[in-house]
Amino acid sequence: MALLFRELSLGHSKRDTTPPPPPIIPPPKPAADNLPSPFGQISINLTDHQLTLTAYEIFVAACRTSSGKPLTFVPNSHSAELLTQNSLNSFSYQRSLTYTAASKVKKVFGLNLPGSGSKQSPGSGGSGSGSGQGKPKRPMTVGELMRNQMRVSEAMDSRVRRALLRISAGQVGRRIESMVVPLELLQQLKVSDFVDEQEYDEWQKRTLKVLEAGLILHPRIPLDKSNSAAQRLRQIIHGALDRPIETGRNNESMQVLRSAVTSLANRSNDGSLSDSCHWADGIPLNLRLYEVLLQSCFDANDDSSIIGEFDELMEQIKKTWEILGLNQTLHNICFTWVLFHRFVATGQMDLELLSAADGQLTEVAKDAKVTKDSQYSKILSSTLTSIMGWAEKRLLAYHETFDRTNVGTMEAIVSLGVAAAKILVEDISNEYRRRRRTEVNVARERIETYIRSSLRTAFAQVMEKADSCRRASKNRPNALPLLAILAKDVGSLAVNEKQVFSPILKRWHPLAAGLAVATLHVCYGNELKQFISGITELTPDAVQVLRAADQLEKDLVQIAVEDSVESDDGGKAIIREMPPYEAEAAIANLVKIWIETRLDRLEECVDRHLQQELWSPQTNQKRCAPSAVEVLRIVNETLDAFFQLPIPMHPALLPEVINGLDRCLQHYIAKAKSSCGSRNTFLPTMPALTRCTISSKFQGFGKKRDKFTNSQKRNPQVATNGDNSFGIPQLCVRINTLQWILGEFDVLEKRIITLLRNSESAHIEDFSNGLAKKFELSPAACLEGIQKLCEAAAYRLVFHDLSHTLLDGLYVGDPSSSRIDPFLQELERNLLFVSDTIHEKSCTRIITEIMRASFDGFLLVLLAGGPSRAFTRKDSQIIEDDFEVLKEMFWANGDGLPTELIDKFSTSVRSVLPLFRTETESIIEQFRRLTMERYKSNARSRLPLPPTSGQWDPSEPNTLLRVLCYRNDEPASKFLKKTYDLPKKL
Repeated sequence: MALLFRELSLGHSKRDTTPPPPPIIPPPKPAADNLPSPFGQISINLTDHQLTLTAYEIFVAACRTSSGKPLTFVPNSHSAELLTQNSLNSFSYQRSLTYTAASKVKKVFGLNLPGSGSKQSPGSGGSGSGSGQGKPKRPMTVGELMRNQMRVSEAMDSRVRRALLRISAGQVGRRIESMVVPLELLQQLKVSDFVDEQEYDEWQKRTLKVLEAGLILHPRIPLDKSNSAAQRLRQIIHGALDRPIETGRNNESMQVLRSAVTSLANRSNDGSLSDSCHWADGIPLNLRLYEVLLQSCFDANDDSSIIGEFDELMEQIKKTWEILGLNQTLHNICFTWVLFHRFVATGQMDLELLSAADGQLTEVAKDAKVTKDSQYSKILSSTLTSIMGWAEKRLLAYHETFDRTNVGTMEAIVSLGVAAAKILVEDISNEYRRRRRTEVNVARERIETYIRSSLRTAFAQVMEKADSCRRASKNRPNALPLLAILAKDVGSLAVNEKQVFSPILKRWHPLAAGLAVATLHVCYGNELKQFISGITELTPDAVQVLRAADQLEKDLVQIAVEDSVESDDGGKAIIREMPPYEAEAAIANLVKIWIETRLDRLEECVDRHLQQELWSPQTNQKRCAPSAVEVLRIVNETLDAFFQLPIPMHPALLPEVINGLDRCLQHYIAKAKSSCGSRNTFLPTMPALTRCTISSKFQGFGKKRDKFTNSQKRNPQVATNGDNSFGIPQLCVRINTLQWILGEFDVLEKRIITLLRNSESAHIEDFSNGLAKKFELSPAACLEGIQKLCEAAAYRLVFHDLSHTLLDGLYVGDPSSSRIDPFLQELERNLLFVSDTIHEKSCTRIITEIMRASFDGFLLVLLAGGPSRAFTRKDSQIIEDDFEVLKEMFWANGDGLPTELIDKFSTSVRSVLPLFRTETESIIEQFRRLTMERYKSNARSRLPLPPTSGQWDPSEPNTLLRVLCYRNDEPASKFLKKTYDLPKKL
């Protein structure tokens, strides 16, 4: 027994001498109101004081008969010498407590031995510091110690001993187990043995209640309700409540009482009468009485200390086992409960008591494995359930109960609770036996339950606190949103858990810290999920919450990883319990929504400004459309707003922003160049060949037309309905606008790099990927648009604006009287306007396009000018001279286009002009040969009509045919008449 208290530091008894007998007052009830006895309630009104007196009577009776020697009774009037002599003679019951100096318990508990200078045990005696200070006081006996511990009066003690002496004298050789002690005491004690009749009545009623409890209400052997002896006994007891019964030996009522009691007490399991009496060994009466006896092991003056004479007292207490029907296994359960109950009742301050109870559970666990009695299992289950229930009430919310100052208490309670749970599950639970092969780890499961439950409770409290803080600061500037405050508090809670509680819980669960942060992670994640589901746009509060959540997740995962380093799976199981918040993804999604919204607004702005744009020449330095300036301003504002977002992922989302802006600018560029026409838009419809009548079978040449009319030469797609947005000035503004936008891309890209460099979320590697910061679509669209607009402006100028001097005037009738000068004058005036209006970087391009259009128009007049034009070989010089003048205009004495460029675009004209001085027969022969080669015809067959290719070349049959059609001589007329049945006369 002593070994159970190896860690328990016992307090010294505070009794210096034998105290005067105290009055009969009930012992103080432990302050454990919420901790009822697990042994059950007695079904009759017996107060704690009445139970104490009954237990003391049983204790005295059991110790009186254990040695076979008479019980020595020492009245108060005897001298100290007689007391000393009697104490030496009754070694069994009144063994001198000076012997306790050698107590095993005292050695284990570290109590000081006599002479060590500490307070001495009351039984140790001792002389004073000087001599002649009086005789030494006699040592206290175990009986006196027990009386003092149970606060029983000397008068009560004397009555019991006297009665037992009489019983012993009258029934020599009879064992106490064969007697019903209350019945014998009723027989022996009279009114004269008490102070007054009232005290006797109270004693008698209490004794009869004990008989009722032990024989009728809680018998060891179940009692049939129709048992006549039980009915008689109940009638006697209930009758005594109104009038005390006469207890004389020959009294009839006493004989009836004895008969009924004896009949009930001597019953056995097989129905026969037994020599042993069973009157106090039924549950819960026996356990409650034994609980009272065990409580006497605590110092009456110090509730949390075991008395130094523990071994001697316990040796005597165990002698009550036969009367109470107990054994070592039931003792272990009872003593565990008493130690635990005492710890709770004394304010939960003495951890040695809790440690002793924990140690006692080790013995209980051993008993549980080998004891299969159902009654025992029921008592064990009830006791352990009560202990575990009390422990788990604190451990399921250990953050409310413990902190850094009392964490040691937590460790002891955890140890006790886990030990109780293991016995309950492993040795009592049938389910465990069925699942045993799965290696259930009870301790680990309980710790996991404590951690999860406590952290959930703590999280709810932290959330409530965070909400209070938010409400208190909602009117303050820069107040944090609730989940941002909560993230900070949860992080602090996790750190506190790791530092304070996890080192203790790790003893039973190797991943205690990881499990704790996983629980917090899930709790916060549930709140965050609801928050995210309600977000529709990017707000400062949303970003604050998501960034706080992201940081919290990183901190929690770090704790889990550190806690799982030595685990078998490296912490994978714990990490699987922590579904990612994906806060960065949520931020990214919100930013993408923000980007889409901004880009939609920008596109709407583009469309709105383009609808209002007049494309009129401006006097501003940019010489571009105001709409472009406004669109670029919004692009810059969008970039500024993006980099001002409090997000940690500017580099990652920047490409998406740039791509979106790129598409918007591309949209603007496409709109700016749309509906402006192209080269083919302004080229007139090819007129019919000359000498061709309407009724001619060669309808493939087209219908006969007298001259280029507006309705014939103009493409119907060309806007001529008074819309001035596509005139040459407007087209120049469009070109200037695209050229200005093209130049702004470098500025934008440099600005993006500056903004990125100033962003706290940027890293060095973010600057290495230059493609991510470049516009790709719109610069190419600008170049293409400029080219298309230059071409449209050139062909519009030549074939639309100047058509009256070119298509309608050049070489009409007599070539010598309708030369190129009027066209050149108009062209020169327009070239000067274009040069002054167009952006310098686009000037060469558009003038080159005008030159190309002029050359195309010059050839069109010569080869498709309609029936109003005809040329002789002599006209070739005029044509060549006019073309040279046209070229010189673009060369401008070296101030215009480069000679190489002029030569490149004049190649077709220069190759065709020699045909106009070539003899007709030579052209006809060349036409025949080329046509026969190309179309595989022979000399006998009719030459096919070559289609118009639109590409003028001296080696192309259609070009040669057109030269012949416009040749004003007889050979040409005859050939065309014979070959294609064209009229001879022009």
